[in-house]
Amino acid sequence: MAAVRDVEIDPDGTFKYILVQLQRPGGGEQRDIVRGTKAAEFHNHIFEKVNPEMEKLGYECKCLGGGKIDHNSKEKKIRVFGLSTGYGKADHSVTVEILKKVYTDYEITWSDDKK
Repeated sequence: MAAVRDVEIDPDGTFKYILVQLQRPGGGEQRDIVRGTKAAEFHNHIFEKVNPEMEKLGYECKCLGGGKIDHNSKEKKIRVFGLSTGYGKADHSVTVEILKKVYTDYEITWSDDKK
């Protein structure tokens, strides 16, 4: 699983994101990853891109929910909020902990606000 990055998000702006659980078929090790991009009109577009990539590496994917990320690289701030109509709200506190592993010098917050 080390080959899979914890986080792949756009460097700036406000965009949709999903929290995805990766697992080896038949159980075994599992972990959660964060994916987000402005290119996705809907949350399922992100999953439709991630799922085949992870299947090629031998993982099963499950979308745990979604929301939005507001990423300001100049101020080193990330805000996680909102929800996905299709997948429901991701556990933003889990998302923040994953983001903190990658963006160690950022101020990262979350809320249940819609905007």
